[in-house]
Amino acid sequence: MNMILLGPPGAGKGTQAQRIVRSEGIVQLSTGDMLRAAIAAGSDIGRKAEAVMAEGKLVSDDIVVGIVAERFTMPDCANGFLLDGFPRTQAQAEALDEVLADAGLKIDFVVQIEVDEAQLIGRIGGRFSCPNCGAAYHDKFNRPEVDGVCDSCGGTEFTRRPDDTAEAMTVRLDAYNTETAPLLPYYKARGALVTVDGMAEIDDVTRQIMAVI
Repeated sequence: MNMILLGPPGAGKGTQAQRIVRSEGIVQLSTGDMLRAAIAAGSDIGRKAEAVMAEGKLVSDDIVVGIVAERFTMPDCANGFLLDGFPRTQAQAEALDEVLADAGLKIDFVVQIEVDEAQLIGRIGGRFSCPNCGAAYHDKFNRPEVDGVCDSCGGTEFTRRPDDTAEAMTVRLDAYNTETAPLLPYYKARGALVTVDGMAEIDDVTRQIMAVI
């Protein structure tokens, strides 16, 4: 099973992604992690990315798609993968569809976590995470079972994003609505899009997603 999670920043994609990969035995793929791994491995596409980044430029869609294509052929993706943070634009989505088709694969589900943006801005300030394993938490909605201890890895250090403010969140939402939201009709036309209520309790959101997949 291959799937994509879509939703604005702060919608809970990270939390739901962790639950899905544990339940379904698939691999969560983050473009940032894949980019760093490709550079560390010294692959052809990794060297291209490193050269571009060394010049202080943004990595092109072609390189990002190439890194994704290289990653999903690895053995740990045999049961499927969940894409986190990619694609962000329709051009990336179209390129992804092409490389997947070349490999005899496709995206089975695109899950949109739908939220009320005004409420989202109000709740964004409570987020924090474990830097060791990436587990996501919230002061009000998703605290660790034991205060100060990560449920996933037992870590005791947590971090908060400096851009988790109402002002920064408004800018990030504008970018999402301009660049990424157009992917919704793109995937709907392909019969892959399903929508869940992201304003529900975290466990309810998980149940909605599991009912679909």
